[in-house]
Amino acid sequence: MKIYFAHPYSSLEKGTNENTNSLIRRHLPKGTDLIKSTKNCSLKITKKLNNRPHKIIGFKTPKEIIQSGLNFVA
Repeated sequence: MKIYFAHPYSSLEKGTNENTNSLIRRHLPKGTDLIKSTKNCSLKITKKLNNRPHKIIGFKTPKEIIQSGLNFVA
């Protein structure tokens, strides 16, 4: 699997990352001590994000794409 990194301070290249951060912030406000956050809380957030449909992948969830063996072409 190819991995791409955005250039530092280039927010236009980091759309998915910034969007995911904002979704996480709905559950863990800025300033929350992540060390004190429980594993159960992290798993709950992960489950919500992985079961959220995305338009770009045909309104499938990331979980569905992973389970299908990553054979999706946008």
